[in-house]
Amino acid sequence: MRLFLFDVDGTLVTARGAGREALARALAETYGTAGTIERYDFRGKTDPRAVLDLMTEAGLPPDAIHARLEACFAAYVRELERLLADGARIALMPGVADLVRVLAGRADALVGLLTGNIEAGARVKLRPTGLLPLFRVGAYGSDDGDRRRLPPIARARARAASGHEFPPERVTIIGDTPLDVDCARACGAVAVAVATGQHAAAELAAHAPDLLFEDFADVAGTVARLTGDG
Repeated sequence: MRLFLFDVDGTLVTARGAGREALARALAETYGTAGTIERYDFRGKTDPRAVLDLMTEAGLPPDAIHARLEACFAAYVRELERLLADGARIALMPGVADLVRVLAGRADALVGLLTGNIEAGARVKLRPTGLLPLFRVGAYGSDDGDRRRLPPIARARARAASGHEFPPERVTIIGDTPLDVDCARACGAVAVAVATGQHAAAELAAHAPDLLFEDFADVAGTVARLTGDG
């Protein structure tokens, strides 16, 4: 079996800025400032990393940041649920719905998430898509703020869910940023990059992913390349 791990923002969906807006409100409520969030580069960062970066820059000591982190994310999820309540701001990337369904339906594949989102945030973003039940496992920013440490967590959960071992070469990590490629490289997984986020294909190509896509609109062709069936 092969384990396919998808990033969320920019790879599966766009929330049209709702995540940044919700976090800004949560930071202001919890720490008294949102810092320089309007110019912060979230691409590929985990949620805990973003909070630590922003609040450190704002002058808060690490102990104070970590002490309020749980309260911050509770406020963030509350705001995110409010902003995405009607699902109107969530849009699936081209081909994603069919791609996930095809992979999830294969007997030789397990589909999951590997994302910098905290788990509750990822669920709020994916719930309107109807795809959430197809992701049988996940590793999230709430598991570890270092993205490179998430693949072993996902592999362990996949083993528990399926009874199968997933050595690194049978793991495919799919994302839209150079940090997704770096994450795959760090653990020996297959690195797949897709230019549906805020990095152009040429920029992603410079990081030498194993597979590079403009998007997943050609579902059959994408599946063939991802599985080696082509």
